[in-house]
Amino acid sequence: MVARSSEVRPSAVRHNAGAGGGRRRGAGRLAGLGLGGAALLFLLTGCDVGKTFHGFGWPQGGITPQSHRMYDLWIASCIAALAVGVFVWFLIFWCVIRYRKRGNDLPVQTRYNMPMEFLYTIAPILVVSVLFYYTAIVQTDVNKLSKNPDVTVEVVAFKWNWQFNYRDGQGTDANTVASTLGTSEVIPILVLPTGRSIRFEETSRDVIHSFWVPELLFKRDVMPGKIRNVFEVSSLDSEGAYVGRCAELCGTYHAFMNFELRVVSPEKYDQFLAAKRDGKTTQEALSAIGEDPYAQTTKPFETRRTEHNFNPAPAGAGR
Repeated sequence: MVARSSEVRPSAVRHNAGAGGGRRRGAGRLAGLGLGGAALLFLLTGCDVGKTFHGFGWPQGGITPQSHRMYDLWIASCIAALAVGVFVWFLIFWCVIRYRKRGNDLPVQTRYNMPMEFLYTIAPILVVSVLFYYTAIVQTDVNKLSKNPDVTVEVVAFKWNWQFNYRDGQGTDANTVASTLGTSEVIPILVLPTGRSIRFEETSRDVIHSFWVPELLFKRDVMPGKIRNVFEVSSLDSEGAYVGRCAELCGTYHAFMNFELRVVSPEKYDQFLAAKRDGKTTQEALSAIGEDPYAQTTKPFETRRTEHNFNPAPAGAGR
């Protein structure tokens, strides 16, 4: 007597007999799918995909070479992720439709299919390796520092405002030649030139803050103590006024700890710095070069410290 589990179904024999032709057809389908995916990637890279899909959530309008490189890496990563996702979705739906149960026939078995197992083992490793390679290249380029930047600015953060010191060199031994201090009444304006390399040296007087200008695509923590967080941009490409913020929860008025980056021409920057050295205020120096003396992108926060709500006298006092 033959056990039921050892019986060989005729349909299974027929399927196994045609396995060679099925593999050839499957290889042809995969090759066609690969060519279609390559063509799709070629077409996508030929248009501004980031602009079409609003940067896939990444801020657009960067004004530095570093911001453009980070943006391009993000867009390429999103395209690669979408391509892999579409490929996987295709395979899932293909298997659901192609290999659904039809009567009592045994579907084609792919267990111990070495080419397929090799593909889904190596493919993820290749994807991760390529992404890691380009990420390392962009990150190294973005974090690169030059020996002699054209402009050095010391960014000092404190509860809850900013001070910008224009320095004559790098490090703690350099001298401050001009300074801008923010107050509750006046938003501090950081004036920088186009076409010059700029180094930012950050430090905090109290807690951890974060220096962030969305158009720079840099968000760097400002640490207290002896730590100086340093980064550099090779140039600023566009003149204009750009809002800056603290991006680290630092206390009661964190949400109002804003500043403004004002990018001007190199000639105007030199004139601004000369006016500051002559003793003019930031607002007077900005007016001297034909710029709006006050921030355009944000406004001072309301401290609400008035005689009506700041340490009010208790009801009935003095009677």
